[in-house]
Amino acid sequence: MRDVKVLFETWKSNVKEKELLDELLAIESDQNKVSDAFYRDLEFGTGGLRGVLGAGTNRMNVYTVGKATQGLADYVVKHFEPKARVVAISYDSRINSDVFAKRAAAIFAANGIKVYLYKTLMPTPCLSFAVRRLGAAAGVMVTASHNPAKYNGYKVYGSDGCQITEDAANETLALIEKTDVFDDVKIVDFDKALQSGAIEYIKDEILTEFIERVKKESVLGGEKADRSASIIYTPLNGTGLVPVTRILKETGFKNVKIVKEQEFPDGHFPTCPYPNPEIREALELGLRYAKENNADILIATDPDCDRVGIAVKNKQGDFTLLTGNETGFLLLDFIASMRIKNGIMPKDPVFVKTIVTSDLAEKIAQSYGIRTVNVLTGFKYIGEQIGLLEKKNAADSYILGFEESYGYLTGSYVRDKDAVDGVFMIAEMFAYYRAKGISLLDKLQEIYDKFGHYVSTLESFAFEGQEGFVKMKNIMDDYRKATEVEGKKVVTKKDYSLGIDGLPKSNVLKFTFEDGGTMVVRPSGTEPKLKIYRCQIQK
Repeated sequence: MRDVKVLFETWKSNVKEKELLDELLAIESDQNKVSDAFYRDLEFGTGGLRGVLGAGTNRMNVYTVGKATQGLADYVVKHFEPKARVVAISYDSRINSDVFAKRAAAIFAANGIKVYLYKTLMPTPCLSFAVRRLGAAAGVMVTASHNPAKYNGYKVYGSDGCQITEDAANETLALIEKTDVFDDVKIVDFDKALQSGAIEYIKDEILTEFIERVKKESVLGGEKADRSASIIYTPLNGTGLVPVTRILKETGFKNVKIVKEQEFPDGHFPTCPYPNPEIREALELGLRYAKENNADILIATDPDCDRVGIAVKNKQGDFTLLTGNETGFLLLDFIASMRIKNGIMPKDPVFVKTIVTSDLAEKIAQSYGIRTVNVLTGFKYIGEQIGLLEKKNAADSYILGFEESYGYLTGSYVRDKDAVDGVFMIAEMFAYYRAKGISLLDKLQEIYDKFGHYVSTLESFAFEGQEGFVKMKNIMDDYRKATEVEGKKVVTKKDYSLGIDGLPKSNVLKFTFEDGGTMVVRPSGTEPKLKIYRCQIQK
């Protein structure tokens, strides 16, 4: 049992930053707050770190970032020859993202590791691309993705541009745990390291190469497409502005209007406290713009621009938000049909989805002769499948991967979901159907008429702090014992913590009911929430 009082006093004696020290002094008399800040170390896993900003071992700050970076540096030094010790770093618009990125760069440099750092904030997929393009041993993306403003995070990537696997994460964690947060972290002056070349800014040409590579994902061939559609775009105060507007403009989409209040980076997210394109509230301002400007489609990307959400005009003149599943259905059907039409379907086409993504996607894939691979929740598992295909010289077999949480990727040039690619493919799909007088809602209904109407919903329940962590565990234990859920008899129950279906062990339960519906329950891997995914089939 760790002594939070001793840890608190150690931090109070060693912290140099006034803001963090003031916070420690402010919570000193509140034992509950002290306990919550120090009862554990911020968890490091395959997703790296993610947590609330603040002082303490269970918070995101320069010290917890420094400790994680030193552990990762030790891993790189252990596994790579001196010339191969290279790390790429990017960061998003969140509070202290630039500070954490520079702190990480200075620590890697102190450990003899060459650092390539984006000069300005850049999306997560651009980090994955840079790792591969620059031949880096690892990559770091400072982001908390779509979490509220009080969060930040530190995602770690392997040399393949994919988030690190369990083995690498566990080994890195062991090295992190050996590191004293105040005494063992090596660091050099950032500016001096920049002058010496130990740290180098990533050249603008890398972003251009990334944009050009995304353009190659087009499946239109010579097909007619109407690019005159009125598009409202919001980067939700994140990293998407430059790459998304570039690719739209460079591929002929000129009628694009930006939501001004959400145009530029702002980690406080003043008009969308929860900057997640899955949440309607985050899109309310964009929807207002869409109505006022008589637009055809609203497109939104999250702060690190790896998720994309859309709303399209319906027959009533209002806007209908599409779920991540629905956009995925449309993209899969569009890509498959266009590949067949243009003679560019690979011999053994592969579609990859997560186990919480609607099973309707697999039916669509099957109708086109496409093999579906199901993986655990998290796009790193989709990236892992692309890597396995690449090892067999079959990366071209991969045509799409998506997860219900609004993440899409159509190519093998990166190993994480890519909202720049997602926006581009959605825009081309929209333009293609527009030229034929078909709306995305019409096309979606056509899919439902053919395969059945799968209605998917997601509920998230927050469980903050140590007490919440215990409650979530107890709820999962109760579900494991259940033979009936919400009045429905369970026909089959899959417990992925047992390592079934050839997948790694994961704390996920999937129930199938007599009516064919399903329910998946799992704790979030990135925030203190329990997530319940329901799917009902309407006849």
